[in-house]
Amino acid sequence: MKKTLTLFFITAAIAAILMSSPEFSITKAFLEKIEREYGVFAKRRAFALVQMMNEVRDQSEMEKLDGVNDFFNHTPYASDKETWGVSDYWATRYELIGKDRGDCEDYVIAKYFTLKELGVPPSKLFMTYAKSLKYKTAHMVLTYYATPRSEPLILDNYNFKILPASQRDDLIPIYSFSGDELFNAKQAQIGKMVPAAAKQTRPWDELIITR
Repeated sequence: MKKTLTLFFITAAIAAILMSSPEFSITKAFLEKIEREYGVFAKRRAFALVQMMNEVRDQSEMEKLDGVNDFFNHTPYASDKETWGVSDYWATRYELIGKDRGDCEDYVIAKYFTLKELGVPPSKLFMTYAKSLKYKTAHMVLTYYATPRSEPLILDNYNFKILPASQRDDLIPIYSFSGDELFNAKQAQIGKMVPAAAKQTRPWDELIITR
């Protein structure tokens, strides 16, 4: 009996060590920073993001797309003016989580960097500006190409279901670009307000977060 209990506790201890050392993690200091700035809910969401990443890290690319798309689409939509008081602001993932609201570009940025961290090649991911016929407004979505010749899949905050572009006749694509074509981040930092005129070229080195 004593030997069995000893084995049980050793096994439990090993399991605890493995569970506390995931491939993706977030530091206590960073969680505390998020809580100070945004509150307990944001802290829980940040932790949930890392949990989700660990759940899908060994899954197929499609399962990673589903997990990341679903996670961020639970964040309510709001314009930059409503959230930040400015007309254009590109938020980091943790600002999106902290404010618990964002616009289409914020969803795309969060999904892009999360999928990239999960090992999806940046060459398969493109930010795509489009016109939404349903809402009669400019819009941005994340597009995924399984191969260079594949029909792209659309990750969108309007339509939560990931669909091929041919099934999204409510969107008229305008142009696409790769995040890696626009930035070469050497260090991570919290996002900053970016003037509209510089919006397409400046913010990329400000949008990655270390944890």
